[in-house]
Amino acid sequence: MYRYDAFDQRIVDERVAQFSDQTTRYLAGELSEDEYRPLRLQNGLYIQKQAPMLRIAVPYGLLSAAQLRRVARIARDYDKGYVHFSTRQNIQYNWPALENVPKILAELAEVEMHAIQTSGNCIRNFTSDPYAGVAGDEVIDPRPWAEILRQWATFHPEFAYLPRKFKIAVNGASEDRAVIQCHDIGLDLVRNDAGETGFRVLVGGGLGRTPIIGKEISAFVPWQDIITYCEAILRVYNRFGRRDNMYKARIKILVQSMGIEAFREQVEAEWQHSRGGPGTLTESEVARVAGHFVDPAYETLPAEDAGYHRQLADNKAFAAWARRNVRTHKQPGYASVVLSLKKTGVAPGDITSEQLEQVADWADRYSFGEVRSTHEQNLVLADVRQSDLYAVWQAARDAGLATPNIGLLTDMICCPGGDFCNLANAKSIPVAEAIQERFDDLDYLHDIGDIEINISGCMNACGHHHVGHIGILGVDKNGQEWYQVTIGGAQGNQASLGKVIGPSFARAEMPDVLERIIQIYIEERHADERFIDTARRIGIAPFKTRVYADRDVKKKVVNG
Repeated sequence: MYRYDAFDQRIVDERVAQFSDQTTRYLAGELSEDEYRPLRLQNGLYIQKQAPMLRIAVPYGLLSAAQLRRVARIARDYDKGYVHFSTRQNIQYNWPALENVPKILAELAEVEMHAIQTSGNCIRNFTSDPYAGVAGDEVIDPRPWAEILRQWATFHPEFAYLPRKFKIAVNGASEDRAVIQCHDIGLDLVRNDAGETGFRVLVGGGLGRTPIIGKEISAFVPWQDIITYCEAILRVYNRFGRRDNMYKARIKILVQSMGIEAFREQVEAEWQHSRGGPGTLTESEVARVAGHFVDPAYETLPAEDAGYHRQLADNKAFAAWARRNVRTHKQPGYASVVLSLKKTGVAPGDITSEQLEQVADWADRYSFGEVRSTHEQNLVLADVRQSDLYAVWQAARDAGLATPNIGLLTDMICCPGGDFCNLANAKSIPVAEAIQERFDDLDYLHDIGDIEINISGCMNACGHHHVGHIGILGVDKNGQEWYQVTIGGAQGNQASLGKVIGPSFARAEMPDVLERIIQIYIEERHADERFIDTARRIGIAPFKTRVYADRDVKKKVVNG
């Protein structure tokens, strides 16, 4: 993974010292709330319902074991002993005292971490494939390119005050695991017919109040030009993006209003001023960064470990975990392990200090000292020998991190919602917990099969409900919490936006609603057909009919 050089460390240390002074002056009454607000947002610090929330950047989801241990210690010393992993692969502390935030940032800087550009109207943390470098379907490793772009975007003075926040994702595999179609800019590494490396560029994707799937603006931008091309997109956005209405300020609204052809013309015209200039990448610069992402010292192993397969045959619980939580690896004899942060009774994405330290120990022992965070709010040990999988499973099971539910109904994406966030209209975590409890039968979960449920507490869509096979959105009705349901959303290559099935539901109804939706799927599915495939084939009408018919019958009985 990328390691700081002297320049990187200096600018992070300088930012920590600067923010420490700003916070001291604010606490002393020398800075007003309005003066302090943009300063704290530049350092990832929000003020939530009960306490500040500090969002830590995890560039493209990579963490070292040493970093994980420091994150754990900070959670124990300055928070309530746990952290939350977000859908952008970042880490959030939910309970730090304001006066301790500069100390936290100083401690993070010691292990090459920061909170820069995790908030505000700037270019946010770059996200990518959590299986980058190890996936069998990888075309080009996206990590060096994500790092190059991260360095370009960090402290970029031209893009520090954009009309609205800006998110970029990079994918390098045939299957999109970075959700690039739902980002302001989505970058897909490709090779043209001549075998040259470049990027297919998407623009104007995003969820929130107005969900839109991104549009292709260029089928191929040569790698040398990717920075200048992204700059051209951002300059057009900075020039024409709306600043008079925050709900219409995202680039997706600009692209939609101008039309992709007119937007492309503006970008091409802008690009002519910078293409070939100082922002053009060189082979030496790419090689410098790529040198941080070489393969670890893999052993030469047989493609299939005999002991591992004996353990699969002898232990049903281990086999069930392996089917769901173990992924194939490009290197013979190795596998990637997904540690589930979705145990029943635990808020999705939450993990304790003790668990973080255990994961760090497993990373050192079994996976070359590295951990990855995923868009789905889980953790990955990317490079585990097949012969070590049984030991990893035993350790993860004892730590409560081996729930065999990856890709199943209880592997939900869920934002913190109204329990923490000032913007939320409704709570998300209690809905997730109620669904977890209703569907706590692993045999039934495996029978249902692959399904994605995403829950957001408001229209900002931090839980990405629009692209869940089943999406749940918290809404406010006359001061009461209600939940709107969508069906048919999906991420990946076939990304789509879900459709609302009808009027919203009370929180207590949600487990029943989910159960009825699942019943229709089980009745209507073809052999080996996933939920999303069935939903696309039959449409939302059968789900709507069952859910609301059963709901009306129940109401009549109650009111009888």
